[in-house]
Amino acid sequence: MKSNSELQQDVIDELRWDPSTRDCEIGVAARDGVVTLSGEVASYAQKLAAESAAERVAGVRALAEDLKVRLPSSMERSDTDLAHACLNALKWDVDVPEEGLQLKVENGWVTLEGSVGTHFQRQAAERAVRYLTGVKGIINHALVKPSGVSTTEVGRKIKAALHRSAELDASRIQVEAHDGRVTLRGTVRSWAERTDAERAAWSAPGVTAIDDQIVVGV
Repeated sequence: MKSNSELQQDVIDELRWDPSTRDCEIGVAARDGVVTLSGEVASYAQKLAAESAAERVAGVRALAEDLKVRLPSSMERSDTDLAHACLNALKWDVDVPEEGLQLKVENGWVTLEGSVGTHFQRQAAERAVRYLTGVKGIINHALVKPSGVSTTEVGRKIKAALHRSAELDASRIQVEAHDGRVTLRGTVRSWAERTDAERAAWSAPGVTAIDDQIVVGV
């Protein structure tokens, strides 16, 4: 078990190691496995990179993120200009459905609304606009409305995916599925493993929501 100071230093070192966050001034605090990131970054992409870097560190059991995006003047753009850029990005991404999505832009924040057929498409829409210049944050309200898939089939496919993963001990994770809603329980060794388990569950067709109750422990 790492001490608070050891975990704090490991996260700081990981942020300095990652080229996306190496030059950012990010404050790091650690207590009982909970890591808090604070400060300002120059883009939404850097904010996401900082979160990912912290989650990769062994010993991180939970992440509290208080990073603010403050764009340099050269990256500022009007909401109208950004909205047009977002629409074009969604249009040109082959993984984003042509219909069903709407968006609005306010003060650099992009909100996605409407519905898609899979969580993969929901993620693709967010990914398409995530790295555009001028984006300060994304609120993804798009709903997943899949075609009919049996509860038994959803649970079976998720369990099979967990067993295929070389990074996970599937025997420590329990899966319950009902009407597209999936509950994950159990214990994993790191926050990254917890994220991998949730990602595997979201990949199953028919999943509309996930209640991730997995605990990061030993």
